[in-house]
Amino acid sequence: MHRLQIILAFLAVVAAISAGVWWLGYRSAIVQVADQGAAVLRSASDRLVGQLSRYRLLAVTLADHPDILALAKGEQTPDAIAPLLLKTADFSGALEISFLTPEGAPLASSSAAPATDKTIMDRPRTGALGFSHGVSGTGQRDFAFLAPVHTGGGIAGAVAVRVDMETVEESDWRGVPQVVLFTDEEGQIFISNRSELLFRSFMPGVPGAGFGPDHAWTLRGLTLWATSESRYVPDRAVYGTLPLPVIGMTGHSLISTQPAERIALLQAAVTAALCLAFGAILFWATERRRTLALANTRLEHRVAERTEELTRANTQLRQEVSERLEAEKALRRAQADLVQAGKLSALGQMSAGISHELNQPLMAIQSFSENAQLFMDKDKPEEARANLGRIAELSRRMGRIIKNLRAFARQETEPMTRVDIGAVIDAVLELAETRLRRDGVQVEYTPPAAPVYVRGGEVRLQQVLMNLMTNALDAMTGREAKRIELNVARDGGDVLVSLRDTGPGLDDPEKIFDPFYTTKEVGQSEGMGLGLSISYGLVQSFGGDITGRNHPEGGAVFRIRLASAPVEEVAA
Repeated sequence: MHRLQIILAFLAVVAAISAGVWWLGYRSAIVQVADQGAAVLRSASDRLVGQLSRYRLLAVTLADHPDILALAKGEQTPDAIAPLLLKTADFSGALEISFLTPEGAPLASSSAAPATDKTIMDRPRTGALGFSHGVSGTGQRDFAFLAPVHTGGGIAGAVAVRVDMETVEESDWRGVPQVVLFTDEEGQIFISNRSELLFRSFMPGVPGAGFGPDHAWTLRGLTLWATSESRYVPDRAVYGTLPLPVIGMTGHSLISTQPAERIALLQAAVTAALCLAFGAILFWATERRRTLALANTRLEHRVAERTEELTRANTQLRQEVSERLEAEKALRRAQADLVQAGKLSALGQMSAGISHELNQPLMAIQSFSENAQLFMDKDKPEEARANLGRIAELSRRMGRIIKNLRAFARQETEPMTRVDIGAVIDAVLELAETRLRRDGVQVEYTPPAAPVYVRGGEVRLQQVLMNLMTNALDAMTGREAKRIELNVARDGGDVLVSLRDTGPGLDDPEKIFDPFYTTKEVGQSEGMGLGLSISYGLVQSFGGDITGRNHPEGGAVFRIRLASAPVEEVAA
């Protein structure tokens, strides 16, 4: 219960730290979001003003045009000026270009039905550049620039250039993912990259009226919104504003706070992960120390109990000499029985090893003896004599095997010498020649051009390779393609011997060297699962290493790594 309370308290602390990291990360990231929003609003405002400034310049230029001045002075007719205005409108992309009288009436225009607005001339009558916006009779949003036409008698009228705002929005900044909008002096949204917000009243301080936030608050001097206005408007956003006196409007931007929330969440998650990892390590160390302390306490208790028992027994032995002598006799008998049991156990283990070590040479002797009889029956004494010589060599080899096993039983080892690994492989192939031919197994082996000497024992190396060869032949029983690949190569200061078969491969490569581990079916082979275990011990005794893995192209491959014999030893 106490540990559970500690864990819960730790989790609460981690949650509090993660929440603090999230809040600090959010406060830091929200400033970056606001900077991004300000940059987006400035860019959109600059592009909008830049687009509209072309038409303002066009109005100022036309106000000084000789034909326009002639019309203002009454020296030209409106019909003569109309083609000029139409050509200029087509060339510049303006919606309409008109010459207005001081009262605001269109005198000449590029449109057959020019727009009329009497209040549009308020600023041009004073000699200043005027601008206006609204909705034309065709339902189009337009923005107009008015440049006064000066004559010797004062202001004779103005040139009005009207622009279709749809064209400006589509060609410039409508594709911006952030919400950008522009309001006029009356707070009406006239330009926006969200069409559903057009012509709505922009009231950021009045929730529920027009377009504005459901809730607004400030953070680090920034204004944040929460609104459920539209799926195209972010639910939570940083609000920014920028006045544009050049066109008489104010720019507004709404930048989603999701990037800041994601950054803060990521920082909080990393912090929580680190804290939990540290807590897990600390908990593991504490539990381990606690376990060791409990084990130490139990051990001390057992030692104390055992000491007490021994003290009591010693006291009793001192008091009863006769019982002590009898106990000593019983102890000697028990020790003798234990030694005998150990000898019997060792003899049982070595009998299994002897059976495995001598089985293969005996089989070869049987095969050579049968062949010798056949050669004698066919009156081929030379071949029979050769087989008898091989039997004699195998007998000597069995003697050496028994000598090695006897030395092992006496905890003795035959000194390692330099051994030609090529000669060892040749001997193994010779012993297995009969079975290889009988089973139809193809052996791919290229003997080394020169002797390759390694550190080891010749008989024991033959036994290792024969075990691998026998296992490979057993594994390929019943398969169509039977092939054994042998290879000897140098790898730095070592010699690498590899043997690959085309059998089904290894079921569990990690257990193949365990004693008594075998995948052979009952009755399929006389093996006891000791061959690879014995081979592993022999190679280890040479200071080498043996591994077994599945080959990528099928079958199993065993690699034996042995130390090369030193040059001076080979020379000797």
